[in-house]
Amino acid sequence: MAERGSPDYFSCPLCVSLLRDPVAIPCGHSFCMDCISGYWNEADYTGIYICPQCKITFTQRPVLRPNATLTLVAEKIKKSGLNLNAGPAPGGSYAGPADVPCDFCSGKKLKALKSCLNCLASYCEKHLKPHYESATFKRHKLVDELGNLDRKICPQHQKSLELFCRTDQMCICAICTVSEHRGHDIVSAEAERSEKQKLLGISTAEIRQKCQERVKELEELRTAVDSLKNSAQRAMVESQKMFEDMIRSIERMRSEVTKMIGINEKAAFSQAEALVERLEQEIDELKKKEAGLKQLYSTEDHIHFLQNFNYLCTPTDDGFIPRVTLNPDFSFGSVRKAVAEIKDRLEEFGREELQKISKSVNDVPVYTTENRTLERRSRAKEMTVVDSALPPEPKARADFVKYFCQLRLDANTAYKELHLSDGSRKVTRTRDLQPYGEGPERFDSFAQVLCREALSGGRFYWEIEWSGEFSIGVAYKSISRKGKSSLCLLGYNDRSWSLLCSDSGYSAWHNRVDNAVSGPHSPRIGVYLDHAAGVLAFYSIGSSMTLLYRFQTSFLEPLYPGFGVGTSVKICQLK
Repeated sequence: MAERGSPDYFSCPLCVSLLRDPVAIPCGHSFCMDCISGYWNEADYTGIYICPQCKITFTQRPVLRPNATLTLVAEKIKKSGLNLNAGPAPGGSYAGPADVPCDFCSGKKLKALKSCLNCLASYCEKHLKPHYESATFKRHKLVDELGNLDRKICPQHQKSLELFCRTDQMCICAICTVSEHRGHDIVSAEAERSEKQKLLGISTAEIRQKCQERVKELEELRTAVDSLKNSAQRAMVESQKMFEDMIRSIERMRSEVTKMIGINEKAAFSQAEALVERLEQEIDELKKKEAGLKQLYSTEDHIHFLQNFNYLCTPTDDGFIPRVTLNPDFSFGSVRKAVAEIKDRLEEFGREELQKISKSVNDVPVYTTENRTLERRSRAKEMTVVDSALPPEPKARADFVKYFCQLRLDANTAYKELHLSDGSRKVTRTRDLQPYGEGPERFDSFAQVLCREALSGGRFYWEIEWSGEFSIGVAYKSISRKGKSSLCLLGYNDRSWSLLCSDSGYSAWHNRVDNAVSGPHSPRIGVYLDHAAGVLAFYSIGSSMTLLYRFQTSFLEPLYPGFGVGTSVKICQLK
């Protein structure tokens, strides 16, 4: 570990740069906030958090607290211009986040140059010297630096994985040959690699051909998309122009109707004003005549009375000014009604035409897709015909047992009411919530659990004992696990296949399709999987072995055995 006075003390062991927003973790080491957060984010699914420097393990993610002292010191160093990243000693470079660090360097670790498959450790140039100079390490096998060397050890016997079991399609150690894999077809890892490497050329050619096909499809799709964009743009521009023309046409209609109403209104008012003026004049004359008659009536001058009587008593000529009566049939309400009818007819016509447009656009698919499954099946059949060395499908239980595979339940996927026991081979439904952490792989609404093993490319067989209604099946890793949708259930989607078992009988499920199954009830069920051939079969195990249901399909990804638990399920040990 770097001393407190050393410049390395102020460098982040992960990014090998001056600490930025330094935080301290419980073991005392300091890191950049972003570096340690990103490092532990990748470990969230395991629930185990390790100090990258001293390898101390924390079962709960530590709370990151800023280190005020280191922050101040780092700021001063930054302002002073002191170069903390002058580089390692000659002959090596510091390991970055993507590099394999030397397992024997203390403090800031150098980048490893080689890994030893015997020591299961990685070395920088300095610590690699004993392997070249000491006779003790002469026979050790050195390879280019490798990470995750713990994967080269047998998890059961803690010995190096040097052999390959063709029966179970897995790497094993020497002790496995006399225990779990006794009597299996076993060869050296080198020999199996030599055989499988022959297939790489074929796979490489197929992948290259697929890549070329996909590139061609991509170019065609991009061309089609560009054409579609041009067509859409052209349609938008032309539609906009026609709508603007229609709007101008409606504006003209509005202007003409407004003008028509205005002209009629003005004409009516002009005619009425002339009549009003003439009527007012006649009223004035009549009022003057009435005043003259009153004055004549009250005069005492007999001569004046007689001289004006004939003039004042002469009747008024009523025919000079016509009588005005408003025509009850004329009203501008008819204009409003006519405009309202135009509006309704336009809206109705627009709705009908929009429906036609929508139907012509939406009912014609933009793209058509073709399922590649048939192509894969045909290729699989060709491979089956060519590879005549494959053994026949097993018939008797003894033949199935040859393909027995060890399964362990994955606690990271288990629903919180499921208790795992017996070395993760048994699962029991309980009412008590188990202390599982949250994670993306966990089923959060249904009592289901998957196994750790990913089965792919070979033949596999396992048996289980059960009680209470349950389901047994296999699923792709991408099966939905969150929420209460039935798409998370085994067999209720296109990513899983299952057999539902209860005291009343069986039913086989895939993609929500229920297939009735008839067969003898048994507390033990056998499952046979031939991944390459696309075969998944379920058997009732009793005094005899009875086929319950067989799926024949094409498996496109590795499969994980899984269970939906009613009461309890136990994975049986057959060897």
